[in-house]
Amino acid sequence: MTWVETMFTIVASIAASSGFWAYILRKSEKTDARTRMLIGLGHDRITDLGLRYIERGWITQDEYENLNDYLYLPYLEMLGKKTNGSATKIMNEVSRLPICKPKYTTKKDCPAGQALTERTA
Repeated sequence: MTWVETMFTIVASIAASSGFWAYILRKSEKTDARTRMLIGLGHDRITDLGLRYIERGWITQDEYENLNDYLYLPYLEMLGKKTNGSATKIMNEVSRLPICKPKYTTKKDCPAGQALTERTA
């Protein structure tokens, strides 16, 4: 028996063993739980912040970029698909908000005419 045959026999034995597959399944279950937890936390943060901005009636450029680029887009990527869930609906509403300068503190301080840009989804 050559060393190649010996290595093939060892690799095949490991791949066929039930303990090896149990380890792989257990590892993927942990990853799935972690992924679901991250998706849940991202969803919670997106909806919470998004609803606050919608209620306020405007958003700053930094707030929009943080919400969209660092929460919503990775959230969609983790889901692996486009969604019409509540986070997407909220982001669609957020995208329609006027972008105001950070110095404004209330809705009346940032009327649509004073916004840096008006967005149409």
